[in-house]
Amino acid sequence: MEFTVEFYETDTGKRPVQEFLLKLKATDPDDFAAVVAGLEKLRYRQYHREPLSKALGDGLFELRHVGKLNTRVLWFFMKGSQDRCRARHPQQRPGDC
Repeated sequence: MEFTVEFYETDTGKRPVQEFLLKLKATDPDDFAAVVAGLEKLRYRQYHREPLSKALGDGLFELRHVGKLNTRVLWFFMKGSQDRCRARHPQQRPGDC
């Protein structure tokens, strides 16, 4: 089964999580690598629990990384022809996702 991560995109074409990750890559490559590795692990159900991930309810999860910067990325699965994980920055309003 194929697995992809899709980043939430605003009506104006911005991708807050992707933009955040690019900034993190430039300022803290180690934390960036850890967060990206965490996103990649989400393809496996065994990582859908703490300490990597926490269920927030109604199918919404939080990817958690503790490093120099405590990073949280909200995500959920979308069923379709392939499993997709949608990532949203925690500072976005719930209706933005």
